[in-house]
Amino acid sequence: MRRRELILLLGAAMTAPGVLRAQQKAMPVIGFLSSEGSGALAARLTALRQGLSEAGYVEGQNVAIEYRWAEGHYDRLPALAADLVGRKVDVIVTSGGNLTGVTCLCIELWGKRVELISELVPEARVIAHLVDPNFPSAESAIKAVQEAAREKMLQLRILKAATDSEMTAAFESLVELQAGALIVGDPFFLGRPEQVAALAARYAIPTIYDFRVYVAAGGLISYGTSLTYTYRKAGTYVGKILKGAKPADLPVQQPTTFELVVNLNTAKTLPKARRTTSM
Repeated sequence: MRRRELILLLGAAMTAPGVLRAQQKAMPVIGFLSSEGSGALAARLTALRQGLSEAGYVEGQNVAIEYRWAEGHYDRLPALAADLVGRKVDVIVTSGGNLTGVTCLCIELWGKRVELISELVPEARVIAHLVDPNFPSAESAIKAVQEAAREKMLQLRILKAATDSEMTAAFESLVELQAGALIVGDPFFLGRPEQVAALAARYAIPTIYDFRVYVAAGGLISYGTSLTYTYRKAGTYVGKILKGAKPADLPVQQPTTFELVVNLNTAKTLPKARRTTSM
């Protein structure tokens, strides 16, 4: 299990749990730490609140949530996490970590995405993988895609982008690289689904993503776990911890269902993809 794939639930004062219990708040406080911006997580936050509600907690009524957003700047995360710990929140919910929660199995599914896009576009012998080099799990994702590409005897080109301008330049380079398909992931791109989908459409590149939000924005295909399901389950985990469960005693929960989502309207604009999706 790779730690950075977890929607984790951290006891905020692991170094002094006894102190926290001695200083119980009238209303428990949850810290929410995200590497993304607030606008990108609306649906996931709704799912988190739903999970909390199922556990008997409603934001503003019997639980408070302190939000911290890194806006794609991963170097800000340590200070933001330290701020939440300093405020003595009861639980921290974030992507990455070291205790427990609900895994998205993000890295484990990259190989399947390579397989799917190669079947969707069998003519593509060169594929590209767009990654944010600043994302902590970028190297793990690259290795997983490289291994899958070798098994499929595909040539792989790694494109790196950590800013909007670099992302545009990466798409522009696809023509020169003669890439026939593209694989996209990482939180940086997840916060820009409309922009990513628009660039894929502009360059007519069949693209597979890790989550359905891209397909809803006009992307071609996605395969992965449901983010809303994951965040709802994270909410129920938070509820258990607030009721006294020890995080170390809660097992990491793995998803049991996976989503394969195809935008048929987008598929019709890509001749190579249309033959497969219309079968």
